[in-house]
Amino acid sequence: MREVIEAALKGAEVSYEEPRPGAFLAKLPGQHKLATMTWLIVGDQALHVEAFFCRQPDENHADFYRWLLTKNGSTYGVHFALDAVGDVYLVGRIPLAAVSEDEIDRLLGCVLTYSDEGFDRALELGFASSIRREWEWRAKRGESLANLQAFARFADPER
Repeated sequence: MREVIEAALKGAEVSYEEPRPGAFLAKLPGQHKLATMTWLIVGDQALHVEAFFCRQPDENHADFYRWLLTKNGSTYGVHFALDAVGDVYLVGRIPLAAVSEDEIDRLLGCVLTYSDEGFDRALELGFASSIRREWEWRAKRGESLANLQAFARFADPER
């Protein structure tokens, strides 16, 4: 199993480490979310996939969680889930018999797509007030707003 996972990670040109036998931590580079750290953990019967998505929302909880549940209806291999403190992860399990290089590549592609494409919307729904405050703070000090441009339509008071 180890060889299959390593071959898939190398084939996808993804940087990774194996901090303990059977547990691989891959770094998936994105555009909206700069990196999604993803665990592939070999269990007795299944391969567990887990990636941190974002911390628990500050506000607008009902819309935030509704959006996540709506997304879950169209995901493959992984789904959005919460940990004990409310932080959001993408998680999934596949039977060891189904693990192949192609399937791992497909799962990593799904994790990256769901994490990267959904990140700005999740931040907008759950952290809009914080983003507005950050925009205002940076603007007052002449700091760069480059990594906040995705939120300009609601964070920039001049729009």
